[in-house]
Amino acid sequence: MMKEAEDQMRDLLRQRHRLQPYQDDDFWLRNLAEVLQSQEESSRVLTLLLAAIASVSLLVGGIGIMNIMLVSVTERTREIGLRMAVGARGRDILTQFLVEAVTLSLIGGVIGITCGIAGSYAIAHFAAWRTEVNPQAITLAFGFAAAVGIFFGFYPARKAAGLNPIEALRYE
Repeated sequence: MMKEAEDQMRDLLRQRHRLQPYQDDDFWLRNLAEVLQSQEESSRVLTLLLAAIASVSLLVGGIGIMNIMLVSVTERTREIGLRMAVGARGRDILTQFLVEAVTLSLIGGVIGITCGIAGSYAIAHFAAWRTEVNPQAITLAFGFAAAVGIFFGFYPARKAAGLNPIEALRYE
């Protein structure tokens, strides 16, 4: 019905403005549905841009976690060898290092979530914008932080679990 109403308004305005059929309109008709569609498309583009930035941030954070865990494995090689020599299985070492990586990433996730909530409230207060912090978004962010810890912590944990106890005890 919007198109029909728009056509009727156009005809009425052309008649009132005394425009001939060959003349262009000297007025504009705006359909709010088109404006809404344009705003939604802009919002989608902005969401994709923010998702790309977040993906790069997660990748960089994950690489940082992996590097920290690799350094930790290298520095604790003798400790790992000692634990394996007294009966720890590879699975135990793997679990220990995965827990450390997940803990590291969850601490970063909590800091990020806290900064996000604080930023949201600051924007609401200073810019007088209405913001909403969705609990599902917080849960999703926390889940992503754990997943990054598991994904990027697996290689160093597996490297630690695969050490030969005798070689590890000789490591200086």
